[in-house]
Amino acid sequence: MMLDQYRKPVAMSDPGQHAARLSGLPREPDALARTVQGLMIHQHIAPSYGVTLSPDQRAQSHVRAAGTMLDAITMRDARPLSVARAAGERQVGVCRHFTLLHVAMLRTHGIPARARCGFGAYFEKGRYIDHWVTEYWSEPHNAWLLFDAQIDDHQHKLFKIGFDTANVPRDQFVVAGDAWQLCRSGKADPGAFGILDMHGLWFIAGNLIRDVAALNNHELLPWDIWGAMRRQDDELDLALFDRLALVSREPDAHPDERATLFADERVRLPKAVLNAELNQLQEL
Repeated sequence: MMLDQYRKPVAMSDPGQHAARLSGLPREPDALARTVQGLMIHQHIAPSYGVTLSPDQRAQSHVRAAGTMLDAITMRDARPLSVARAAGERQVGVCRHFTLLHVAMLRTHGIPARARCGFGAYFEKGRYIDHWVTEYWSEPHNAWLLFDAQIDDHQHKLFKIGFDTANVPRDQFVVAGDAWQLCRSGKADPGAFGILDMHGLWFIAGNLIRDVAALNNHELLPWDIWGAMRRQDDELDLALFDRLALVSREPDAHPDERATLFADERVRLPKAVLNAELNQLQEL
Protein backbone atom coordinates (compact mmCIF):
# COMPACT_ATOMS: atom_id res chain seq x y z
CA MET A 1 0.00 0.00 0.00
CA MET A 2 1.41 3.38 -1.01
CA LEU A 3 0.98 5.20 2.31
CA ASP A 4 4.02 7.43 1.78
CA GLN A 5 2.19 9.28 -1.00
CA TYR A 6 -0.14 10.66 1.66
CA ARG A 7 2.25 11.04 4.60
CA LYS A 8 3.58 14.56 3.89
CA PRO A 9 1.81 17.81 3.00
CA VAL A 10 2.14 18.64 -0.70
CA ALA A 11 0.58 21.12 -3.12
CA MET A 12 -2.66 22.48 -1.62
CA SER A 13 -2.18 20.70 1.73
CA ASP A 14 1.24 22.35 2.24
CA PRO A 15 0.95 24.67 5.27
CA GLY A 16 3.87 26.78 4.03
CA GLN A 17 5.33 29.01 6.73
CA HIS A 18 2.92 27.51 9.29
CA ALA A 19 4.43 24.01 9.40
CA ALA A 20 5.94 24.61 12.85
CA ARG A 21 2.57 25.80 14.16
CA LEU A 22 0.94 22.58 12.97
CA SER A 23 3.70 20.32 14.26
CA GLY A 24 3.19 21.83 17.72
CA LEU A 25 -0.42 20.64 17.84
CA PRO A 26 -1.47 17.31 19.37
CA ARG A 27 -1.18 14.54 16.78
CA GLU A 28 -4.42 12.66 17.55
CA PRO A 29 -6.93 12.91 14.69
CA ASP A 30 -9.81 13.89 16.98
CA ALA A 31 -7.77 16.62 18.68
CA LEU A 32 -6.75 18.00 15.30
CA ALA A 33 -10.38 17.97 14.14
CA ARG A 34 -11.38 19.99 17.20
CA THR A 35 -8.63 22.46 16.34
CA VAL A 36 -9.99 22.80 12.80
CA GLN A 37 -13.50 23.35 14.17
CA GLY A 38 -12.20 26.15 16.38
CA LEU A 39 -10.59 27.89 13.41
CA MET A 40 -13.29 27.55 10.75
CA ILE A 41 -16.99 28.10 10.20
CA HIS A 42 -19.08 26.64 7.37
CA GLN A 43 -20.41 29.27 5.00
CA HIS A 44 -23.91 27.79 4.81
CA ILE A 45 -24.22 26.72 8.46
CA ALA A 46 -22.97 30.01 9.96
CA PRO A 47 -26.50 31.33 10.70
CA SER A 48 -27.09 28.42 13.09
CA TYR A 49 -24.13 29.75 15.13
CA GLY A 50 -25.73 33.20 15.20
CA VAL A 51 -23.27 34.54 12.61
CA THR A 52 -24.18 36.68 9.61
CA LEU A 53 -21.30 36.65 7.15
CA SER A 54 -20.15 39.70 5.24
CA PRO A 55 -19.43 39.47 1.49
CA ASP A 56 -15.70 39.54 2.27
CA GLN A 57 -16.12 36.63 4.66
CA ARG A 58 -18.13 34.58 2.15
CA ALA A 59 -15.38 35.16 -0.42
CA GLN A 60 -13.01 33.17 1.80
CA SER A 61 -14.72 30.00 0.55
CA HIS A 62 -12.88 30.45 -2.75
CA VAL A 63 -9.44 30.07 -1.13
CA ARG A 64 -7.84 26.85 -2.33
CA ALA A 65 -4.54 26.35 -0.46
CA ALA A 66 -4.16 25.38 3.21
CA GLY A 67 -1.21 27.75 3.53
CA THR A 68 -3.33 30.67 2.36
CA MET A 69 -6.08 29.75 4.80
CA LEU A 70 -3.56 29.66 7.64
CA ASP A 71 -2.08 33.00 6.53
CA ALA A 72 -5.51 34.60 6.93
CA ILE A 73 -6.26 32.86 10.24
CA THR A 74 -2.98 33.96 11.86
CA MET A 75 -3.12 37.45 10.40
CA ARG A 76 -6.45 38.04 12.12
CA ASP A 77 -5.40 36.39 15.37
CA ALA A 78 -1.79 35.53 16.25
CA ARG A 79 -2.68 33.28 19.18
CA PRO A 80 -1.78 29.57 18.93
CA LEU A 81 -3.95 27.60 16.54
CA SER A 82 -5.13 25.46 19.44
CA VAL A 83 -7.09 28.46 20.76
CA ALA A 84 -10.61 28.40 19.34
CA ARG A 85 -11.67 31.65 17.72
CA ALA A 86 -15.08 33.21 18.30
CA ALA A 87 -17.56 31.88 15.74
CA GLY A 88 -17.82 35.17 13.87
CA GLU A 89 -14.03 35.51 13.64
CA ARG A 90 -13.28 32.13 12.09
CA GLN A 91 -12.07 31.42 8.57
CA VAL A 92 -15.04 30.75 6.31
CA GLY A 93 -15.15 27.69 4.11
CA VAL A 94 -17.15 24.60 3.24
CA CYS A 95 -16.64 20.92 3.94
CA ARG A 96 -13.67 20.74 1.58
CA HIS A 97 -11.79 23.43 3.57
CA PHE A 98 -12.35 21.66 6.90
CA THR A 99 -11.11 18.46 5.28
CA LEU A 100 -8.05 20.00 3.64
CA LEU A 101 -6.91 21.69 6.85
CA HIS A 102 -7.40 18.44 8.79
CA VAL A 103 -5.42 16.54 6.13
CA ALA A 104 -2.63 19.15 6.29
CA MET A 105 -2.42 18.77 10.08
CA LEU A 106 -2.40 14.97 9.97
CA ARG A 107 0.27 14.90 7.26
CA THR A 108 2.42 17.36 9.18
CA HIS A 109 2.51 14.72 11.93
CA GLY A 110 3.40 12.01 9.42
CA ILE A 111 -0.03 10.38 9.52
CA PRO A 112 -1.15 9.28 6.05
CA ALA A 113 -4.29 11.21 5.13
CA ARG A 114 -6.19 12.21 2.02
CA ALA A 115 -9.30 14.18 1.15
CA ARG A 116 -12.27 12.24 -0.22
CA CYS A 117 -15.05 13.70 -2.32
CA GLY A 118 -18.46 12.07 -2.30
CA PHE A 119 -21.84 12.32 -0.61
CA GLY A 120 -23.07 12.41 2.98
CA ALA A 121 -26.27 10.58 3.90
CA TYR A 122 -26.61 12.34 7.26
CA PHE A 123 -27.73 15.84 6.31
CA GLU A 124 -31.13 15.27 4.68
CA LYS A 125 -33.23 12.15 5.05
CA GLY A 126 -33.27 10.11 1.87
CA ARG A 127 -30.69 12.34 0.16
CA TYR A 128 -26.96 12.05 -0.47
CA ILE A 129 -25.51 15.54 -0.18
CA ASP A 130 -22.33 16.72 -1.89
CA HIS A 131 -19.63 16.49 0.80
CA TRP A 132 -15.94 15.99 1.59
CA VAL A 133 -14.32 14.14 4.49
CA THR A 134 -10.85 13.06 5.60
CA GLU A 135 -9.65 9.51 5.04
CA TYR A 136 -6.69 8.68 7.27
CA TRP A 137 -4.65 5.57 7.97
CA SER A 138 -5.35 4.18 11.44
CA GLU A 139 -2.50 2.03 12.74
CA PRO A 140 -4.67 0.42 15.47
CA HIS A 141 -7.28 -0.58 12.88
CA ASN A 142 -4.74 -1.27 10.12
CA ALA A 143 -7.20 0.40 7.79
CA TRP A 144 -8.32 3.67 6.24
CA LEU A 145 -11.00 5.40 8.34
CA LEU A 146 -13.31 8.23 7.32
CA PHE A 147 -13.34 11.27 9.63
CA ASP A 148 -15.72 14.21 9.21
CA ALA A 149 -13.71 17.09 10.65
CA GLN A 150 -16.54 19.56 10.01
CA ILE A 151 -19.00 18.05 12.47
CA ASP A 152 -18.62 19.61 15.92
CA ASP A 153 -20.95 19.13 18.90
CA HIS A 154 -23.31 21.79 17.57
CA GLN A 155 -23.67 20.08 14.18
CA HIS A 156 -24.03 16.64 15.79
CA LYS A 157 -27.22 17.98 17.37
CA LEU A 158 -28.26 20.10 14.39
CA PHE A 159 -28.19 17.16 11.98
CA LYS A 160 -29.16 14.54 14.59
CA ILE A 161 -26.11 12.41 13.80
CA GLY A 162 -26.12 9.10 15.66
CA PHE A 163 -22.67 7.73 14.84
CA ASP A 164 -19.06 8.58 15.65
CA THR A 165 -17.86 11.08 13.04
CA ALA A 166 -14.28 10.02 13.83
CA ASN A 167 -15.13 6.74 12.06
CA VAL A 168 -17.90 7.49 9.58
CA PRO A 169 -19.62 4.33 8.28
CA ARG A 170 -19.11 3.78 4.56
CA ASP A 171 -22.85 3.76 3.98
CA GLN A 172 -23.12 7.19 5.59
CA PHE A 173 -20.37 8.78 3.53
CA VAL A 174 -20.39 7.35 0.03
CA VAL A 175 -17.24 8.07 -1.97
CA ALA A 176 -17.94 9.26 -5.49
CA GLY A 177 -16.93 5.94 -7.07
CA ASP A 178 -19.38 4.00 -4.90
CA ALA A 179 -22.13 6.50 -5.70
CA TRP A 180 -21.46 6.04 -9.42
CA GLN A 181 -21.50 2.25 -9.15
CA LEU A 182 -24.71 2.22 -7.12
CA CYS A 183 -26.48 4.36 -9.71
CA ARG A 184 -25.05 2.62 -12.76
CA SER A 185 -26.19 -0.74 -11.36
CA GLY A 186 -29.68 0.55 -10.64
CA LYS A 187 -29.33 0.19 -6.88
CA ALA A 188 -29.73 3.92 -6.22
CA ASP A 189 -31.46 6.87 -7.83
CA PRO A 190 -29.00 9.42 -9.31
CA GLY A 191 -31.55 12.11 -8.47
CA ALA A 192 -30.84 11.56 -4.78
CA PHE A 193 -27.19 12.64 -5.17
CA GLY A 194 -26.19 16.29 -5.33
CA ILE A 195 -26.86 19.57 -3.57
CA LEU A 196 -29.44 22.35 -3.73
CA ASP A 197 -31.16 22.06 -7.15
CA MET A 198 -28.25 20.16 -8.73
CA HIS A 199 -28.61 16.37 -8.79
CA GLY A 200 -28.03 13.47 -11.11
CA LEU A 201 -25.44 11.26 -12.73
CA TRP A 202 -23.63 14.28 -14.18
CA PHE A 203 -23.14 15.66 -10.66
CA ILE A 204 -21.72 12.33 -9.43
CA ALA A 205 -19.40 12.32 -12.44
CA GLY A 206 -18.02 15.72 -11.47
CA ASN A 207 -17.31 14.49 -7.96
CA LEU A 208 -15.64 11.42 -9.44
CA ILE A 209 -13.07 13.59 -11.19
CA ARG A 210 -12.62 15.71 -8.06
CA ASP A 211 -12.11 12.56 -5.97
CA VAL A 212 -9.51 11.12 -8.33
CA ALA A 213 -7.74 14.49 -8.35
CA ALA A 214 -7.72 14.49 -4.54
CA LEU A 215 -6.35 10.94 -4.54
CA ASN A 216 -3.52 12.41 -6.61
CA ASN A 217 -3.03 15.16 -3.98
CA HIS A 218 -4.88 17.94 -5.79
CA GLU A 219 -7.91 18.99 -3.76
CA LEU A 220 -9.92 21.40 -5.89
CA LEU A 221 -12.94 23.45 -4.83
CA PRO A 222 -16.30 21.64 -4.95
CA TRP A 223 -17.44 23.99 -7.72
CA ASP A 224 -14.28 23.90 -9.86
CA ILE A 225 -15.02 22.51 -13.32
CA TRP A 226 -12.56 21.10 -15.86
CA GLY A 227 -11.95 18.27 -18.30
CA ALA A 228 -14.72 15.73 -18.84
CA MET A 229 -17.13 17.32 -16.36
CA ARG A 230 -20.50 18.04 -17.95
CA ARG A 231 -23.88 19.40 -16.86
CA GLN A 232 -26.08 16.89 -18.70
CA ASP A 233 -26.24 13.13 -18.21
CA ASP A 234 -26.35 12.43 -21.95
CA GLU A 235 -23.03 14.25 -22.48
CA LEU A 236 -21.03 11.93 -20.20
CA ASP A 237 -18.33 9.55 -21.41
CA LEU A 238 -19.67 6.58 -19.45
CA ALA A 239 -16.70 4.31 -20.16
CA LEU A 240 -14.29 6.90 -18.75
CA PHE A 241 -16.34 7.37 -15.61
CA ASP A 242 -16.64 3.61 -15.10
CA ARG A 243 -12.83 3.51 -15.00
CA LEU A 244 -12.67 6.47 -12.65
CA ALA A 245 -15.21 4.82 -10.37
CA LEU A 246 -13.06 1.72 -10.02
CA VAL A 247 -10.11 3.87 -8.91
CA SER A 248 -12.27 5.90 -6.53
CA ARG A 249 -13.71 2.74 -4.96
CA GLU A 250 -10.37 0.96 -4.52
CA PRO A 251 -7.62 3.57 -4.92
CA ASP A 252 -4.84 1.51 -3.35
CA ALA A 253 -5.60 -1.53 -5.47
CA HIS A 254 -5.17 0.41 -8.72
CA PRO A 255 -2.24 2.83 -8.30
CA ASP A 256 -1.13 2.58 -11.93
CA GLU A 257 -4.64 3.20 -13.25
CA ARG A 258 -5.01 6.09 -10.82
CA ALA A 259 -1.88 7.73 -12.24
CA THR A 260 -2.82 6.91 -15.83
CA LEU A 261 -6.27 8.41 -15.51
CA PHE A 262 -4.98 11.56 -13.84
CA ALA A 263 -2.58 12.01 -16.76
CA ASP A 264 -5.50 11.81 -19.22
CA GLU A 265 -6.32 15.22 -20.67
CA ARG A 266 -9.98 14.68 -19.73
CA VAL A 267 -9.06 14.36 -16.04
CA ARG A 268 -5.74 16.08 -15.36
CA LEU A 269 -5.72 19.63 -14.08
CA PRO A 270 -5.35 22.36 -16.69
CA LYS A 271 -3.60 25.65 -16.02
CA ALA A 272 -6.98 27.21 -15.25
CA VAL A 273 -10.34 25.84 -14.11
CA LEU A 274 -13.83 27.30 -14.23
CA ASN A 275 -14.99 28.50 -10.83
CA ALA A 276 -18.68 27.80 -11.44
CA GLU A 277 -19.87 29.89 -8.50
CA LEU A 278 -18.09 32.99 -9.79
CA ASN A 279 -18.47 31.95 -13.44
CA GLN A 280 -14.85 32.80 -14.19
CA LEU A 281 -11.69 30.99 -15.21
CA GLN A 282 -9.08 30.97 -12.47
CA GLU A 283 -5.45 29.99 -12.77
CA LEU A 284 -4.22 27.28 -10.41
